[in-house]
Amino acid sequence: MTSTTSDIAAHAEPAAAYGKREGIPRRLQSILSLEDFEQAARAHLPRPLFGYIAGAAEDNASLLANRSAFLDYAFRTQVMVDVSRRHQKTTVFGTTYQSPFGIAPVGISAMSAYRGDLVLATAAAREGVPAIMSGTSLIKMEEVAAAAPSTWFQAYLPGDASKQDALVERIGSAGFKTLVITLDIPVWANRENNVRTGFSMPLRPSLRLAWDGLVRPRWLVGTLLRTFALHGMPHFENSFATRGAPMLSNSAIRDTTGRDHLTWAHIEAIRRRWSGNLVLKGILSERDARRAASLGADGIIVSNHGGRQLDGAATPLDMLPRIVDQVGHQTVVMMDSGVRRGGDVLKAVALGAQMVFLGRPFMYAAAVGGEAGVRHAITLLRDEVDRNMAMLGTNALQEVTAECLLHKRASDRAP
Repeated sequence: MTSTTSDIAAHAEPAAAYGKREGIPRRLQSILSLEDFEQAARAHLPRPLFGYIAGAAEDNASLLANRSAFLDYAFRTQVMVDVSRRHQKTTVFGTTYQSPFGIAPVGISAMSAYRGDLVLATAAAREGVPAIMSGTSLIKMEEVAAAAPSTWFQAYLPGDASKQDALVERIGSAGFKTLVITLDIPVWANRENNVRTGFSMPLRPSLRLAWDGLVRPRWLVGTLLRTFALHGMPHFENSFATRGAPMLSNSAIRDTTGRDHLTWAHIEAIRRRWSGNLVLKGILSERDARRAASLGADGIIVSNHGGRQLDGAATPLDMLPRIVDQVGHQTVVMMDSGVRRGGDVLKAVALGAQMVFLGRPFMYAAAVGGEAGVRHAITLLRDEVDRNMAMLGTNALQEVTAECLLHKRASDRAP
């Protein structure tokens, strides 16, 4: 189920040469890493919105473990290698991307950044990397697909089979070629941080929420008031084939129930109906990976939802080589959760990932700097990948293999 081979860069505006910072808005000049974007977003966003993006489930054990997993691996380098011809291009589903990383789906992006879904999608297209539009989004999928046709679409399956068919039909009619179905949300997680920061979906008007907005005037004027003035009340536009609840309401309730009965039979039915690339997100076991491949999934994303679902779930990085070993010859294996540096991207690639996705950092970048912020974040990460490939002694991603890594437990046993 692959599309005709193409090179997104041929239709993309080239990024600035590595290491150069010309043309970057002044407010972004001090942003040197993805971590810097998080700190800037903390000061820019109202507390409920920042908490929604940054937080995870229960005690944040999985959130923390996702990051620490990368520290278990050290690089083994080759020196005195001619790396002057290095590049980081990779091909997934017949499309050649400029880097092996992309933008993961982040819900309600248009509340954190003005026209957030469009910002993320167009920035990714111009930089030659994939972006996945969230099903929990506030801009119509048709508008995003028209602006950035290379965007992938992520859906949470409705509990009603008739609504599933209608949603899949709409996604195809909108022009999306790759459908990502998130599997790991039979019920909503226990996200206590949302309660503590005053976040809910839909947002409930309150004095606390009003104060949180007033003390963040740049967000209030540049995102919220601008959105209401130019586009009206945001709604959940893409959870179903029809428009959903408003984002801000005292009484509206999102229809997100009824997923606890879903089974692989529903995925089989969608595979029969969907002719494009089908990606299953939220795989964390070899058994599920084998099942996904046997049902004809073109790709899987090894993911624990960024630590936002089952707290204490295995880290995707730990599961990645096990799953690649089982199904890497049958389907495209990708991963997300915990990636923050170019070195993290390359560690995942070395363990078999063909594409690596990041959500929170690019959402912070969109909130702080709009499209320019997202493109700057992509460039920062791309530069890190480039430098690390040079220091590893590699010219292409195919050379970044498990031989480039040493697991900490193995190094502890070394004489």
